[in-house]
Amino acid sequence: MQQQNKAAWERSPESAWHERFGSPESYAERIKKDPSALLKPIDPFFNEVKGKKILNLMGSNGNKAVALSLLGASVTVVDFSESNRNYAIPLAEAAGVNIEYIVSDVLSAKLSCDYDLVFAEMGILHYFEDLIPFFTVMKDALRPGGRALIRDFHPVSTKLISSRGSTAKVRKHKVDGDYFDKRLIEKNVAYGKFLEEGEGEKVYLRLWTLGEIITAAADTGLRVVSLEEAPNLSSDVFDRGIPKTFVLILER
Repeated sequence: MQQQNKAAWERSPESAWHERFGSPESYAERIKKDPSALLKPIDPFFNEVKGKKILNLMGSNGNKAVALSLLGASVTVVDFSESNRNYAIPLAEAAGVNIEYIVSDVLSAKLSCDYDLVFAEMGILHYFEDLIPFFTVMKDALRPGGRALIRDFHPVSTKLISSRGSTAKVRKHKVDGDYFDKRLIEKNVAYGKFLEEGEGEKVYLRLWTLGEIITAAADTGLRVVSLEEAPNLSSDVFDRGIPKTFVLILER
């Protein structure tokens, strides 16, 4: 699973980010105008970031790290894709900030243990067959009293409900999944939708229930501070009653 997924993320995400965001130079100019805007809707959970030491696990193209750096944080990204780094470093340079970018599987990365905040977001947890090692990395990287933040897709939407239609007028939802299914599933890699062919490589994912996620975090010794569930934040009114994402705050 890990070898297949790493290979998929090495293929062409750099090209996808150029297609999605433009050149690092042009994207950096947009980020510089309002760094906080890029951090929504998780910016309230960061509080004051100036002077903080922050670790972004599986930080992909580095845009969140650049935004946080512009706000005064010292940010390290860990991601297993050299292609992602090839976009992130020029992005940071164009924005006039420095970020540390470690190309490594997060489970084997050599990290210090004095971060004020460790975070990961959107499409992260399903890349692990066992969540305990991942949350252990988070805990070990934090200073005492430091916090971890996870924002990810809500299991109700990823495991239970399928949707059809692209507009609010025709969008329909159907409960046809198995919430408790533990099998690996094969899907197109996330950046594939930004490529011309629209698919890209295949990855294997393990979709977790909310109970499995919280239990794994607690089993590592992290204290659960809060769990907030959120609806779709788009204008699609048909999605408003369905949990689309969640934010889990943990403390060492």
